[in-house]
Amino acid sequence: MRLSVTALAFVTISCAAQTRPAILGISHMAVYTSDSAKAEHFYVHDVGLVKGDDPERSDGVRYYVNEEQFIEVLPMPADAGTNRLDHLAYMTKSAEQMRLYLGAHGVTVPDKVQHSSDGSAWFDVQDPENNKVEFVQPPTKILATKNTAALYSLTGGDPIGRRMIHVGMFVRSRENEDKFYRELLGFQPYWYGGMHADHTDWVSQQVPDGHDWLEYMVYNGQGAPDHIAQQQLGVLNHFSLGVVNMEKTVTTLYAEDRLGDAAPRPQVGRDGKWQFNFYDPDLTRVELMEFSAAAKPCCSEFTAGNPTPEGQP
Repeated sequence: MRLSVTALAFVTISCAAQTRPAILGISHMAVYTSDSAKAEHFYVHDVGLVKGDDPERSDGVRYYVNEEQFIEVLPMPADAGTNRLDHLAYMTKSAEQMRLYLGAHGVTVPDKVQHSSDGSAWFDVQDPENNKVEFVQPPTKILATKNTAALYSLTGGDPIGRRMIHVGMFVRSRENEDKFYRELLGFQPYWYGGMHADHTDWVSQQVPDGHDWLEYMVYNGQGAPDHIAQQQLGVLNHFSLGVVNMEKTVTTLYAEDRLGDAAPRPQVGRDGKWQFNFYDPDLTRVELMEFSAAAKPCCSEFTAGNPTPEGQP
């Protein structure tokens, strides 16, 4: 018995919908700005990123950490309130297959993926807490050089960290978010901890096909995100750049007057890693973090390998 072309196409699509494509790492974080000039000074001068056009949004700007990762800065909408996070985005090998997969598992997806002038394909959905999540299939040239030194060949900038190793976001319910990120997308446990040993404030899980991670910033206070103070929400919704040596990194920032009003006070976090925080003009937190722990972590051991400066698994 021979299948018709239509039937064969249906079977092919059905099979694709049951298979999750690889999720390779963090693509970008999109944030709002109330002053584009101040944002540019911060991301170019202070953080050392490379400014570029935004193929997805004509009113946006990209600041590249490396050829595959960037911060997308967008004009602040009138209804933003105290929120400065638009979305978080993850790299996948196939945006279309991811769209079919999520749609087959009950997630509301768009009718088709979008294609950008740089050769990337993308679409966005909402997670269980209505956070916008974007899946990006990078241009072929980037997928072909994934995990090689070519990703770090950008010129014109001096990134203080050349790999975005994690992003963090406000989370109300760990259990609800796990249904999407762990059960459906396959994110893997990495570490969890809190300010106190008997309470979990932070839950980290790595993308299934890489070592970048998403950090739930579990918030147990009252009020929706748009009722939380801007600075507090900026602490929760953040991104982290990996650095090899924190002492050298902060010394460089200080010597080159790249810290603004921030005091150069690195500290060892509860996960045992050296870290240092400073903030963009709209109070989104930039966390510098060493790739490996220098001390024993509290609360949980690491249950997966650390990211590396080269982005190697």
